[in-house]
Amino acid sequence: MSEIDEAYLLAALRLGAGVDPAPLAVSAAARAAFALRLPGAVTADPVPVPRPVGARSPAEPRLHRFQAPGVTIDVELTHAEGRVDVAGQVTGGSWDEGPGRVEIRTLHDRWVRFPTETGHFAATGLPVGWLSVVWYRTGLPVVATRWINTRRLDADD
Repeated sequence: MSEIDEAYLLAALRLGAGVDPAPLAVSAAARAAFALRLPGAVTADPVPVPRPVGARSPAEPRLHRFQAPGVTIDVELTHAEGRVDVAGQVTGGSWDEGPGRVEIRTLHDRWVRFPTETGHFAATGLPVGWLSVVWYRTGLPVVATRWINTRRLDADD
């Protein structure tokens, strides 16, 4: 973040807080949230995915599907030993120049994966919490999923 952006952000926080300056924790949280933005990215919104017929325990993988115009991002989450494993697939857009790269983001880290020719990617051992998948497509706009709370794998989002 440039100094001028940070100065404007802090000034806005002070105005919103009234006369008193914003608490340091609020300023830090605002800076962290501002750093997570992806200017110009297309947001892939969640779409319902029917659960398969039959018995399924909450510990089994949970599929989340996100769509943007011409793009689908499937993200399957599984808890494993207090961590989260992610398996997914990106589809849509032009594959003429390759599938690009996928970035799996948490609030504090990023994991870069290069999808296969069929768009599959995976990462294991991620921390439990908030997660988003960003697809950097060659020659096309970036597509990012909304944030998923991996603490609620068995809840309907």
